[in-house]
Amino acid sequence: MTDKIYLYTRFERFWHWSQAALIIFMALTGFEIHAFYELFGFERAVLLHTTAAWVLIGLWIFTIFWHVTTGEWKQYVPTFDRLIAIIRFYSVDIFSDAPHPYHKTRLHKHNPLQRLVYLALWVMINPTIWISGLLYFYYNNWQSSVFASYLSLEAIAVIHATAAFMLVSFLIVHVYMVTLGDTPFTHIKAMITGSEEIAHEKDG
Repeated sequence: MTDKIYLYTRFERFWHWSQAALIIFMALTGFEIHAFYELFGFERAVLLHTTAAWVLIGLWIFTIFWHVTTGEWKQYVPTFDRLIAIIRFYSVDIFSDAPHPYHKTRLHKHNPLQRLVYLALWVMINPTIWISGLLYFYYNNWQSSVFASYLSLEAIAVIHATAAFMLVSFLIVHVYMVTLGDTPFTHIKAMITGSEEIAHEKDG
């Protein structure tokens, strides 16, 4: 049996898809800046990358404000309840069509593994990209300071690129994971409509 529940608000869906588009676009321009290929031209790629970065930073700031004011930040509080069962499901049980050990609700949209991954994204990867990107962008303003003797422009570039690769890796894994629903498009459809069919066992 299934129940149709409303999981994702309009803002969550807007945030999700706009963030994904910005990250993909920044990866595209970022790789060109690092000379992997030529598409826009170096100077235009830098301008586009910088513009998209400011838009993404603005989106992230507003999203943090939204999570705090709505209480949705609680969705990311880590828990280890059934964590081992979920890891086992994705590594072993999924290949035998076993049922998912976690059932979503409006108040608990993310399973324990998702909570840990999203929390790491919010407190580690994203801040690293913000800080390194801003340090890189404003390097000419602080390169004569004492701080510059401890952190070169090359080191900042490596840190920024490493964090960016981690974010792109997360995106790739995320795209794969969302195809593991009842159908490959179940979770994608939910992030478009806001509602998802949640299967549950019949009582008795």
